[in-house]
Amino acid sequence: MDKKSGKISCLVTYSALGLYTVLSVYPLLWMIFNSFKNNEEIFSTNPFGIPTEFRFINYVKAWFEYDVVQYFSNSVFVTVATVFLTVCLAMMFAYAIARMDWKLSGAVKTYVSVGMFIPAQIILIPLVILVKDLHVNDTLLSVILPYVAFQTPFIITIFYGYLRQLPVEMEEAAAMDGASIYSIFLKIILPLVKPAIVSCALFTMLFSWNEFMIALVVIAKKELNTLPIGLVKFQGQFSTDWGAMAASLVISSIPTILLYLAFSQQIEKAVAAGSSIKG
Repeated sequence: MDKKSGKISCLVTYSALGLYTVLSVYPLLWMIFNSFKNNEEIFSTNPFGIPTEFRFINYVKAWFEYDVVQYFSNSVFVTVATVFLTVCLAMMFAYAIARMDWKLSGAVKTYVSVGMFIPAQIILIPLVILVKDLHVNDTLLSVILPYVAFQTPFIITIFYGYLRQLPVEMEEAAAMDGASIYSIFLKIILPLVKPAIVSCALFTMLFSWNEFMIALVVIAKKELNTLPIGLVKFQGQFSTDWGAMAASLVISSIPTILLYLAFSQQIEKAVAAGSSIKG
């Protein structure tokens, strides 16, 4: 009886997991299928199935006719700059509050953590004014700086949890041997937190690559559009080539999917470390 109930339980579990996998993967497959179809096949003759004819011309159109190259380049530049600035600033700040004893360090940590709970929607108008006052409007800095500001509190929290788990004896031994605080940080701490650095870089990359609202508000020039903004503007006033748009979506999704598949284990480890924050 126990064996039979165990088999039934196992069957139910695997069936549920299989259904969840299909529901999770099918939207991606549907987007890929649509990238090889024309409008008629997408909307009437074959909306959900495999394309009857693989139209690679959709990818050619997306890449050369719809300025995907320009939007892709803008997104790459914004993402690389955001990741570099965010990880560098957050790592140094997290080290200062996690490994050093100084007045008001706890208050400063709390103050920075509050930034995670501020919705972007409520600061859009002040953000536009600030970007204009800094004279960075109509440049990619107008999106890079807000991205860094929004991601830094979250990345600091992950680094803080990771650093608090490291034993202090290594730093104490290095200090007794005459190592400066900069040597300890660069030669001891940084190598130990490489998994967290990779994970935080991926989190920041996913955010800045896919972010839409801030870029839509602060970018006015077409040649500065990032991929999410450019994809929306593919829709014509009277007609839209949905196959080419789906091809553009596939192109924009490839970097994030590949990076996530390559570093998924590091992401899980960093999230686990960041969730076990010690005071």
